[in-house]
Amino acid sequence: MLSLGSSVDIATLVSAVSEITNERAIARVRAWIERFVVDLNLCPFARPVVSTDALRIVACESASPEAIATLLITEFDLLSQSSESDIATSVLVFPKGLEDFDDYLGFLDDAQTLLEELGLGGEIQIASFHPDYRFEGEPVDAVSHFTNRAPYPLIHLLRETLVTNALDAYPNPERIPERNIQTLERLGLAGIESLLNSLDR
Repeated sequence: MLSLGSSVDIATLVSAVSEITNERAIARVRAWIERFVVDLNLCPFARPVVSTDALRIVACESASPEAIATLLITEFDLLSQSSESDIATSVLVFPKGLEDFDDYLGFLDDAQTLLEELGLGGEIQIASFHPDYRFEGEPVDAVSHFTNRAPYPLIHLLRETLVTNALDAYPNPERIPERNIQTLERLGLAGIESLLNSLDR
């Protein structure tokens, strides 16, 4: 037990706790991608990337708006400057700071604006995921929300060329959302929740 007289550096302790939290967040997101997105085939293009080191997953170390903005700018630059073989796609995880879905949507708007201001429109696309994701007009308990729900608030940065090539090579890509909803309806809410709850195991 620590006492007031302990020589432990509190800043170091906080940093260590934050690192453990981020490592857990990254592990959970990777498990979600592998067991939910890939195994249920919600994204038919994900499996080849997930099995390589070209999938980058990084967690924000702080809940502060400054840290969140810095991570976003850094990852935009890193993806745009890297080769596809080094980083095919990036997943940015925000364990703290964007828990409220409306706050997240505001952040998403800012991220899209920043993307355009940096001249990366047409090069990078943003896909959005949140634990409380809700599609407007859909019933609260609709399984369709789970196509964009993740263990933590996150954004997925995709190379537009890879997306275009994947869609061109895939038969009837416009049916993917409909098929995903059918997959989740067969699984049911109880099955979905059971699968998501298993991510820590």
